[in-house]
Amino acid sequence: MEVQIFSTSGNKPLGTLDTLRNSSTIKDVKRGVQRLKSSLYPDRQSVRLEPKGKTLKDDETLQSLGLKSGSRLYVKDLGPQIGWITVFLAEYAGPLFIYLWFYQRPWIFYGDAAGKHTTTVVHIAAACWTVHYAKRILETLFVHRFSHATMPIMNLFKNCSYYWLFTAYVAYHVNHPLYTSPSDLQVYLFLAAFILSELGNFSIHLASSYARP
Repeated sequence: MEVQIFSTSGNKPLGTLDTLRNSSTIKDVKRGVQRLKSSLYPDRQSVRLEPKGKTLKDDETLQSLGLKSGSRLYVKDLGPQIGWITVFLAEYAGPLFIYLWFYQRPWIFYGDAAGKHTTTVVHIAAACWTVHYAKRILETLFVHRFSHATMPIMNLFKNCSYYWLFTAYVAYHVNHPLYTSPSDLQVYLFLAAFILSELGNFSIHLASSYARP
């Protein structure tokens, strides 16, 4: 069975796959496309019936799609990819280190005005921040299951910029020598809310992991 492969960019022909069968899957097609063009590894491909059609699932067979010998498939290059786990670890490790850098080395950012933190809430905030992002890192490694192995590499820079810059913003103000602590009632009330939220969030992630095949 022969299937003609075209690029979605300008409908340029990439070649013909002539070793496919009716039972072959889109995943088999992707492997064949990589043989035609080595830079197009499977995770970088979006295979479609039409240039602007929807992406076909890896487990769909050519027969189920109604394809016959001589049919066309279109491949979109998704660009360089990076693993979801790598992106998540970078997203979450950054806030952990950046915040603790402000907390442990305040004189670097505030100069001579910085001294030892004297308010309890600053220490509680650092502990909560550490617990939250340590939890996220551990969940990424041991709990989360990803429906896709990769994402476009540019997402790494966008996602990390968001997390890291907002971390610096929060850490700068909370650890500032002029930071004014709220009342003890507010501190411990919201600490309790934080703990409940973290436990609830973890339970949902765990349940979602068990539900995903």
